[in-house]
Amino acid sequence: MAAAYETAPGGPMAGPRGRKPRRTLSRRNIIVYGTLIVVALYYLLPLYVMIVTSLKGMPEIRVGNIFAPPLEITFEPWVKAWAEACTGLNCDGLSRGFWNSVRITVPSVIISIAIASVNGYALANWRFKGADLFFTILIVGAFIPYQVMIYPIVIVLREMGVYGTLTGLIIVHTIFGMPILTLLFRNYFAGLPEELFKAARVDGAGFWTIYFKIMLPMSLPIFVVAMILQVTGIWNDFLFGVVFTRPEYYPMTVQLNNIVNSVQGVKEYNVNMAATILTGLVPLTVYFVSGRLFVRGIAAGAVKG
Repeated sequence: MAAAYETAPGGPMAGPRGRKPRRTLSRRNIIVYGTLIVVALYYLLPLYVMIVTSLKGMPEIRVGNIFAPPLEITFEPWVKAWAEACTGLNCDGLSRGFWNSVRITVPSVIISIAIASVNGYALANWRFKGADLFFTILIVGAFIPYQVMIYPIVIVLREMGVYGTLTGLIIVHTIFGMPILTLLFRNYFAGLPEELFKAARVDGAGFWTIYFKIMLPMSLPIFVVAMILQVTGIWNDFLFGVVFTRPEYYPMTVQLNNIVNSVQGVKEYNVNMAATILTGLVPLTVYFVSGRLFVRGIAAGAVKG
């Protein structure tokens, strides 16, 4: 009895229970965290150089130490990049390009997400004749290089009378965002419990009732994913902006290129760095604000279906 009591789980001689604690400085942790630190420094170092350079005056930049923090902080390069830098014949900075980008991005994102969500919902829950063929065509469209399609699109937009306008560029971004967004929405809706859809059908709900009252309230993560993808892709686009618009409608990225590649006067690196940061603030802000939902949505919409 005594021996049994001593070796019992609750006895005085019982050993430690649970998982064996891991050493903090194990070889695995050193490799994992060391790699993460190196990768983080690789991406953060250029950002650090841009920030400190944008806060320096030109005399301090000419010293040549790009990694040194500014001795005297100045926001004049930021003001000049926003409102005074020359982008071709105009010297009104990035402000005009910013509002052009807003006028391009907002309708393109709303229209493409609205259409793609309905496409994905129909392909996942309402199996119509030819659905597989339609879905295959969309997927193939996602892998066609943009450069191959530029000339035919120019001809189409010219015949429609919208070439060189913001409307034409909005149409282009909406169409090119459709395949990948439809794929994401279709996979996400296919992963939702099918019983909800069947129960709604039994209760007499139709196509739009199920979409608005059942699917949409459950689809916030995938809508955030679609929004981030579209905002980032459209805001950072340079090729479509320079091909399908005129100078007065150039988006922010095209004007940034004109500022950086200007050959007139002194090369103001502080203004160039400030202009670069200003151009990237919108997609960075959108991503950091909704990054957690982005991870949830991309995981749910990429591995189902």
